[in-house]
Amino acid sequence: MPPPTPLSSASSMLRRRLLPSLRTRGGSATGSSRWTSAGHEEKPKGYLFNRTPLPPGESRKWEDWELPCYITSFLTIVILGVGLNAKPDLTIETWAHQKALERLNIENSLAAAAAATTNDDDD
Repeated sequence: MPPPTPLSSASSMLRRRLLPSLRTRGGSATGSSRWTSAGHEEKPKGYLFNRTPLPPGESRKWEDWELPCYITSFLTIVILGVGLNAKPDLTIETWAHQKALERLNIENSLAAAAAATTNDDDD
């Protein structure tokens, strides 16, 4: 077997030093984990938001933050919906279209005026 290179010995030393401090989720075989403590669940229950269903006939009590959050969310959606639909159209295409229509109207009125003067001259 060839002698270990400095890079492999350095990497093995780093691995040995860092292995105990690696983050392990849900505990390890050697003891308690740094992420869990007594009273915490190790596995999810399989229900939405990890909540067990209430007994039949009972309703869930709202938490203090829920009503203001729902009202603010609803008002934000309404204000954005109305505000974004009512904003003026300031795109360059709309401006150019309006300018082109103005020029066409001016050209049409000039052409109509020129046609009227030529008709008056013929009479």
